[in-house]
Amino acid sequence: MRLRAAAALALALAVAPLAAGADSFPARLGGAFTLTDQDGNRRSQRDPQGRAQLLFFGYANCAQICSVALPLMGQVADLARAAGMRVVPVMVTVDPERDRVGTIGPALKRLHPDFVGLTGTEAELAAVYRLFGVERKLVFTDPLAGAVYAHGSFVYLLDARGTVQAVLPPILSAERMVEIMAAHMR
Repeated sequence: MRLRAAAALALALAVAPLAAGADSFPARLGGAFTLTDQDGNRRSQRDPQGRAQLLFFGYANCAQICSVALPLMGQVADLARAAGMRVVPVMVTVDPERDRVGTIGPALKRLHPDFVGLTGTEAELAAVYRLFGVERKLVFTDPLAGAVYAHGSFVYLLDARGTVQAVLPPILSAERMVEIMAAHMR
């Protein structure tokens, strides 16, 4: 029941600016940050190629919600591109021990060739988690898979400047996410 209520709230927030005719997201989320991408380059909340971004907090080897959200983000990116929108999927790690420069990229590239993985120091990542209201907690350590984290599950639509436009729950279809994106990116 809590999951259903959270999804309903996220959906309401995703379309709220449309209903109100507003130009910005109605909640205080996001802000300036700088992390390191899978190639070792520093990257801010702004996309260097001027694309919108689908931002998710997770980890590259997660077998839980990430295994649903990350492939979905790749599908959304492809559908959005086919509809004439420029968007890139981006994941901020919650597992900087394993998701490092050189290791985060290959796992994400298997899901979509444009996927960007962001990592950083614990302090840098904690600051970004706070900006987006994301909690990260070690749940247990699996003897085979390693650390298993509880973490946020929403996909954030950012414009090219890195401003939050919508919060998309990964229970939506890729087609519905693209519809919402199109309304925000006109």
